[in-house]
Amino acid sequence: MSAARVALVIPCHDDGELVAEAVASVSEDEPVEVVVVDDGSSDPASLAVLERLRGDGVDVVTQANAGPGAARTAGVRHTSAPYVYPLDADDLLVPGALAALADALDADPDAAVAWGDYELFGDYDGHYRAPAAWLPWSLTYVNQYPICSLLRRSSLLAAGGWPDHGYEDWGLWLRFVEQGLGGVHAGRVVYRRRLREGGGRVLVDRGRHQTLYAQLRQRYARAFDARDELRRRERPPAWKRLVYPVLFGRRAVVPFAVEAWLQRTMLRRGLRLSR
Repeated sequence: MSAARVALVIPCHDDGELVAEAVASVSEDEPVEVVVVDDGSSDPASLAVLERLRGDGVDVVTQANAGPGAARTAGVRHTSAPYVYPLDADDLLVPGALAALADALDADPDAAVAWGDYELFGDYDGHYRAPAAWLPWSLTYVNQYPICSLLRRSSLLAAGGWPDHGYEDWGLWLRFVEQGLGGVHAGRVVYRRRLREGGGRVLVDRGRHQTLYAQLRQRYARAFDARDELRRRERPPAWKRLVYPVLFGRRAVVPFAVEAWLQRTMLRRGLRLSR
């Protein structure tokens, strides 16, 4: 058993020097298990960086390309700390964040996950305020929780790890909902998310989103079937009870221009962007 409370898992697929920056961002006053999962990288520069990390004593696991969910789960199998934190290779930790998240889970033995806010950097600057509480009903409509959140290992393994379909993190949260699990907010910024021009979109391609969301409804039917009970448990405000089913429910009935405007309006409630 590791003396560390937290295992840090970083999937890498042709991320070059960014993965080295992610590893270097770990700044804690306690030991941390660190494993980098080479998810089928082929870029020579990236392979050289991974080899350099090995030479520096970083545990680097290599596998054929299988996607981020499978890569994270593979990394978990090479660690033993009671808590697991997945960090994307192009993101950076804030000093002391892992200890703060671990303290939050230590203080709440029933919590499966601890999350925090994050800052944006790169082509945009900003701040994302994550929900202060676990919102199981809202999760059947929209995913507002960061991928980079601290997970209790026992809960993660009981859920089967990250699914290997799209929306891997959302799928894991819905499995927690089905299992009656929840989590806690650490009350602080915990990492910095890199946002690059052309490297991703706030609004997912509509056709792809509809397909992935339909898959979520099928795979996690118990969570969606329990919406009435989840709503009573969460007690969302009236505006959310009205807006969420229209905005995030049966999207086919909402004109795309209206949906896009509503999504941008909702995102601005928690995400502040500037160039």
